[in-house]
Amino acid sequence: MNEKVCDNVVEIEKYVRKVDYIIRKKGREILNDFNITGPQFTALQILIGEGDLTIGELSQKMALACSTITDLIDRMEKSGLVIRKKDEKDKRVVRVEVQSIGYELVQKVLDKRRIYLDEKLNGFEEKDKEFLKEALKSLYYAMKDD
Repeated sequence: MNEKVCDNVVEIEKYVRKVDYIIRKKGREILNDFNITGPQFTALQILIGEGDLTIGELSQKMALACSTITDLIDRMEKSGLVIRKKDEKDKRVVRVEVQSIGYELVQKVLDKRRIYLDEKLNGFEEKDKEFLKEALKSLYYAMKDD
């Protein structure tokens, strides 16, 4: 079924895609400054947001194979970003826990990304920033459960 989409929707999709590309590209540059890969950063964000997870749980959340996540966690553990620890309730279960250096790294990366965005929004009036924030928030909530 090929429905006709209004011109505004076509333009919105195009600019959302272009902004996403620029933010991802800049994000990779920032990650390079901190010597961390995109998947490692994503894993840290998920672990910080969700709490300690097993390799299997993290694998599901990142849509990557358990073997890939195991390798990822091995490298992150060597860097001191995370540790593996036995579950308190079931000693057979191993969870991945973010260390303070991991929390600090995520905060520094996010700070740098926000500074970049702030610079790009410098010429915007506050009312336009507020409108953009509310519009993006509404779009996010309309899409988040898909």
